[in-house]
Amino acid sequence: MKKRSILSLIKYYAEKNDVGFRNEAYEIAKEFDKSGDYQLSEYIMSLLSNVNTFVPQVSESVSPFFERIEAQEDMLLLPDAITNDLLGVVNVVEHNIGINKFLFQGVPGTGKTEAVKQLARILNRDLFMVDFSAIVDSKLGQTQKNLAALFKEINSFVQPKNVIVLFDEIDAIALDRTNSNDLREMGRATTAILKGLDRMKEDVVLIATTNLFEHFDKALIRRFDLVIDFNRYTKEDLLLISERLLDRYLDKFKLANRDIRLFRKIMNLLLEKKYPGDLKNLIKTSVAFSNPHDGMDYFRKLYYSICGEKPNDLKKLQAQKFTVREIEILTGRSKSSVARDLKGQNVDELHSSIER
Repeated sequence: MKKRSILSLIKYYAEKNDVGFRNEAYEIAKEFDKSGDYQLSEYIMSLLSNVNTFVPQVSESVSPFFERIEAQEDMLLLPDAITNDLLGVVNVVEHNIGINKFLFQGVPGTGKTEAVKQLARILNRDLFMVDFSAIVDSKLGQTQKNLAALFKEINSFVQPKNVIVLFDEIDAIALDRTNSNDLREMGRATTAILKGLDRMKEDVVLIATTNLFEHFDKALIRRFDLVIDFNRYTKEDLLLISERLLDRYLDKFKLANRDIRLFRKIMNLLLEKKYPGDLKNLIKTSVAFSNPHDGMDYFRKLYYSICGEKPNDLKKLQAQKFTVREIEILTGRSKSSVARDLKGQNVDELHSSIER
């Protein structure tokens, strides 16, 4: 063993630099293995793996580049097309055939990050997200150095098959190098990422997400083995997801009143496409802030959130294809009074048209 290795071990121990200590011990184990001392090499590796399965510790003071993220336990609300792609990712990762870099692209709220959490649970891997605020530096050239150090850590994992690395919103640091609006320093950062991806070991699974795929450097896209488009939601997909969200929150708040037909009619009033992230907030808020003593009040809250007004205009509700019974629920009025007032309004309109 070299003197440099001994000094490095003591230095890292004194500095409480667990990452550096483990990396150095790992290099020492490899040296013993190369020299033929297999037993000692295996003993060192067993000590490292028994202490922790992953080189960067959870503590931010040890590795500022990573933040540990808990795997997702909730059901994943995705259309079949995207779900099938994710099952394909699980398949290739479990077969360990060298396909290990994936890019999830789509507008905010389409479930990209949540999908990564689910993959970590299914594959039984620890999920570590790269903290780009620790990577990007105002000093000239420092961002590139930080990226080089980041990929060095990724390539030094003791048990890489137990890890998924997440580059969440990678566009924060990697955009088109030819974009005239991009800072030259960030262009160099993109180049550093390209080099890091090229040299990354195949045992580690790396997943990046982005909202700005159209601005991505084409060379960067080519570094990924698979790009999954998370924008593939049909209107029917979103309605089904909305129903599943509604069931979840009604169960959570112990509300038994369900009227899927009325619910669908209200959701169809949305003028713009809302993805699962927005739908989740919309439905959860409507249920959570409804009157707990009125099992139908969440319909009124939902209508208000979507239309921006209370459901009081009988004529407008009728024009929106709500039945008398549904209008009764939305207005909180009796069915007979709703029918009477609607009939009176229709008679008045008929008289008005005759007079004209």
